[in-house]
Amino acid sequence: MTPNITEIAITVKLFAAYQEAYGVPEIILYFPSSIPVKEVLAQILIEHPELEQWRSVTRFGLNLQFVDGDTLVQDGDEVVLIPPVSGG
Repeated sequence: MTPNITEIAITVKLFAAYQEAYGVPEIILYFPSSIPVKEVLAQILIEHPELEQWRSVTRFGLNLQFVDGDTLVQDGDEVVLIPPVSGG
């Protein structure tokens, strides 16, 4: 999506399966107005439907704080999608 004056830009930090799907550690997404953080995940799942299995177990971070999916994001916010991870 290309930004225009009425859109907001959100930086999305990607980890684990999300980063593997995109091949980069972060992306910038544009939306027409403030939206719930769960809608950022919905956009990711439209672009990469193979990640749908992680929808119900992904936690959200917004500007370095854990938030619930209904928290609104604003222009310039940083969203972190945190799927479950394992390892040692």
